[in-house]
Amino acid sequence: MRKQPSAVMLFAAGFGTRMGVLTKDRPKPLLQVGGKALIDHALDQVTGTGVTKTVVNVHYHGDQIATHLKGRPNIALSWERGKILETGGGLRAALPQLGAGPVFTLNTDAVWTGPNPLATLQSHWDGEIMDALLLLAPPSQIKEFQGKGDFLLRADGQITRAKGAAGLAYLGAQILRPVGIDAVADAAFSLNILWDQMIAQGRAYGVLHSGSWCDVGRPEGIIEAETLLGARNVQ
Repeated sequence: MRKQPSAVMLFAAGFGTRMGVLTKDRPKPLLQVGGKALIDHALDQVTGTGVTKTVVNVHYHGDQIATHLKGRPNIALSWERGKILETGGGLRAALPQLGAGPVFTLNTDAVWTGPNPLATLQSHWDGEIMDALLLLAPPSQIKEFQGKGDFLLRADGQITRAKGAAGLAYLGAQILRPVGIDAVADAAFSLNILWDQMIAQGRAYGVLHSGSWCDVGRPEGIIEAETLLGARNVQ
């Protein structure tokens, strides 16, 4: 069974506090990198993947994101009006719009070079054995990453937690079958809860991204991202 996802969840609800004054009056997904909003860099990755529905969760200055996306086909908003629900709660709230899984999820605070991240995930997805497939890379290959990396990749493609060892970084892109998501009691929770369950069941896998990636979580990340994209453009 290799049923491919036809919907993608874009995470865009956060406060972007690490950006300081840059996000005082606007949401991080609308910050410009190379003359284009971060959320548009994410939407570029959706093009050509066969995805027919994109759902964007919004909270902080959500009205600005709604205006930015107004009139674009096949994009729906999942409003988190009371409080931010984090990745797990946000995905659960959006599932009625996304439809039955599996689904892509993609962060909106990064830029990419190399192969399309969602296409890479598509080409390695096997729903017969997988409930999660995470896109990974060694920290030395990516820009503006803080930490040692969270996962180890086994020879068979399964992932385990690095547990303090030097591991691989999660690049904010995955295919996920959200099994067990309704059993989580908290309204706001991280997808790490599901990943840990899937790892324990041998149903969580990873695949390496062969290009580069830059996290745009801090102001310095904008410069790094623009440098990365500029280097790509002159190749």
